[in-house]
Amino acid sequence: MWMTVIGLINLILFAFTITFILDRKEAKKIIFDFNFIIQRIKKNLLPIFLICAVVVFHLIEVKFIDPVVTNWIGYDYANNIKAIENGFVYWFSQNWTTGIIHFFVLIYIAVYPFTLWFSPLYFTIANKKKALKSLAYGLLIIYVVSLPFYLFIPIKNVYTFYETKSALETVIPYVENFFYSTTTINNCLPSLHTAMTILVAYCLNLTGNKKLKIFGYFVMITVIISVIYLSIHWLTDVFVGALLSLGAIFILKRYIGDE
Repeated sequence: MWMTVIGLINLILFAFTITFILDRKEAKKIIFDFNFIIQRIKKNLLPIFLICAVVVFHLIEVKFIDPVVTNWIGYDYANNIKAIENGFVYWFSQNWTTGIIHFFVLIYIAVYPFTLWFSPLYFTIANKKKALKSLAYGLLIIYVVSLPFYLFIPIKNVYTFYETKSALETVIPYVENFFYSTTTINNCLPSLHTAMTILVAYCLNLTGNKKLKIFGYFVMITVIISVIYLSIHWLTDVFVGALLSLGAIFILKRYIGDE
């Protein structure tokens, strides 16, 4: 059931974006011109390869590397974060409002992933080379910096640490079986959701499409709020994730020129 819901939401977002946000010529090429898509992909093989490589390595890290290293470390640094933050984020899990929690779960589990797969597709087809390169190299920078933290500083997410209910499971039962096939409960610092949604918003801004720019910033703001409101990430995770993304963007601005 939940797979149908998530798939339907992504389909609706795709149709909405194609219809109301993109230029008509771009939209037609995305829907109808398969040969054109192949040609665009061939012209942008390096950034596309980098994005795919990071994603594949991340899945390997989650499935095979992280469990071994976590057992070897044998300590949960969430205890240290709790000592700093006390129960600020945990408080939200005790004061959820039904409508609000449903909204932020859908943002977290459906809208955010949509931006991750749609953005490189659009950048490729619309020939937004600077945006595509910025996304690829920005993702690489963010992940390379994040990986040592994920491996050697395991930090459980907030609701798992406090052994409280999961917002995701509350709204969409059994969805965590799918969700934790692509991540772990202790890869929290820095928040990859925060870092990536800021990077994607920056890259969408580079396209010159005002509607996409607004959409990107809307998703960025709501995703950052969602990881706190849903008691998933600690404030420290969010702060470090934002700092990491801004640092990556600073590097991208210096070394990736206009094309």
